[in-house]
Amino acid sequence: MRKISEIAAWSVAVALIVYALWSGLTALNWDVIIKWLPRLSEGALLTLELVAIAVLAGLILALPMGIARASRHWYVRALPYGYIFFFRGTPLLVQLFLVYYGLAQFDAVREGPLWPYLRSPYWCAVLTMTLHTAAYIAEILRGAIQAVPPGEIEAARALGMSRAKTMFYIVLPRAARIGLPAYSNEVILMLKASALASTVTLLELTGMARTIIARTYLPVEIFFAAGMFYLLIAFLLVRGFKLLERWLRVDACQGR
Repeated sequence: MRKISEIAAWSVAVALIVYALWSGLTALNWDVIIKWLPRLSEGALLTLELVAIAVLAGLILALPMGIARASRHWYVRALPYGYIFFFRGTPLLVQLFLVYYGLAQFDAVREGPLWPYLRSPYWCAVLTMTLHTAAYIAEILRGAIQAVPPGEIEAARALGMSRAKTMFYIVLPRAARIGLPAYSNEVILMLKASALASTVTLLELTGMARTIIARTYLPVEIFFAAGMFYLLIAFLLVRGFKLLERWLRVDACQGR
């Protein structure tokens, strides 16, 4: 009897949710959504560009820091600690404002060769996102390196491999397989965090949506469409990383 009542309660709840979703979707102005899809697509492409550059450049920047953080020497581990502590301990929005608004206050920056880039919202967003994600990726790498079975390292050393060769031929490939799920999560988080770039006038997906809303006064429809773009990108990223994880597992089983 109790099981029947639970099934009935769940059925009613699901029916109410479906009804609410259907009512909401049918109430949307789909003509407006379709009209502005090309502009939202432009914003989505810029979002993808920002995230791709940030996570790839962040990975390159994080690699030496992750290796240093996994070192057995405390003074080597301490070298990147301040950087990682700052960028993990402060919000991305604050970091973005410090780069975009703060650097312009220094004469040395305005008169320097990098000023044409540092006054651009695009490059400020790329720089901030790269520095921010590098701190998290460095810790992902540290954990992955420390999770490599000690027996594999000892076997490499027993074969006469140097510490550098052991790191690059044994530890890092194994750590890449271990850390890939966490890295994929970081990529998804950066996708969502890229919306903050709109606060410095960059017309990525969220910025483009806000611009369109200022013209149409239809926030529900436009933000709904933008949200669908984010969901689609996130879904494709998740599927891509799943395929990569599967390929790496097969590659490892074949002894490559």
